[in-house]
Amino acid sequence: MNYLDEFRNREVVTGLAGRIRQLTTGRSEPMTFMEVCGTHTMAICQYGIRSLLPPRLRLISGPGCPVCVTPNGYLDHAVACCRLPDVIIATFGDMMRVPGSSTSLMEERARGADIRVVYSPLDAVALAAKHPGKRVIFLGVGFETTAPAIAGSILAAAGEGLANFFVLGAHKTIPIPMAVLAADPELRIDGFICPAHVSAIIGAEAYRFLAEEYHIPCVVTGFEPVDIMQGVEMLARQVLAGESRVEIQYSRVVKWEGNKKAREVLARVFSPCDADWRGIGIIPGSGLEINAAYAAFDAAKAIPVEVEETREHEGCLCGEILKGKVSPADCPLFGTLCTPEAPVGACMVSSEGTCAAAHKYGR
Repeated sequence: MNYLDEFRNREVVTGLAGRIRQLTTGRSEPMTFMEVCGTHTMAICQYGIRSLLPPRLRLISGPGCPVCVTPNGYLDHAVACCRLPDVIIATFGDMMRVPGSSTSLMEERARGADIRVVYSPLDAVALAAKHPGKRVIFLGVGFETTAPAIAGSILAAAGEGLANFFVLGAHKTIPIPMAVLAADPELRIDGFICPAHVSAIIGAEAYRFLAEEYHIPCVVTGFEPVDIMQGVEMLARQVLAGESRVEIQYSRVVKWEGNKKAREVLARVFSPCDADWRGIGIIPGSGLEINAAYAAFDAAKAIPVEVEETREHEGCLCGEILKGKVSPADCPLFGTLCTPEAPVGACMVSSEGTCAAAHKYGR
């Protein structure tokens, strides 16, 4: 049997669904589990996982999409930079169509701005080496998954002596926002499906404080149907037993201590900072900023620009959706004024956005 097929086996998934129903039979209280990874959000919608679960067991989506949680102010800053005559903006493609307060990078490129889609931060370093008369700004958006590669690009630029390479950072870390959500009395989260990509870097140990201090069960789970259903079963067993600990379902990839080398690179280039999350606001210590040793590569400090006043899009409920308090269908714009072809909010733009997943698989 193909290795991937083992985790998409219909009989195994059906058996897990039966065990979950049997476990929760007779329980009067609802059970709510939140995933905080955009890839999980997509997989849950794609494979119809919610339809396999008993009615009183809810899966809700949290702020697991880094593009979605990046506030309009960051987009406005990037737009201000791209309008400078000697600047090349390098970015991953999922940032191109995200609406800022008044425009997007896609619209600015159509007006003549030099904005290029790259597949690696090192591609942006290569652009800087190729165009010494230009300032190349890489848009560093992401969680702990992509931050090590961006840190590596800064180290590479420093090693090559490139003075025209910069990063406009909006890096965020996952565990502290999970604590904010765990403490929200409106959500009443019973367990977390922890993000697998992030956990491969930071390790499962990073969530231990959630289990110990907030008494929230946590399971690091893979992305295939069998993975997700096993993760849900593991969470349900903890809840029913009155336990709260961190478990690893995705043991074929994630270790308790994470990737030590990647964590060393992160610590070398970045320092913790406060970060602004769309829909949640400023969360102390939940971001990563370029530290003093590499401040020359920080576009926010090295390249002064005048940024327009930030505005939110009227009627868009991205912020509440990212907190798991409403579903995409609750938004008055969903599927009408806001579609993947003409997005109003970031949750509809990103390939990992909750609204994009609901629109693609849930209609």
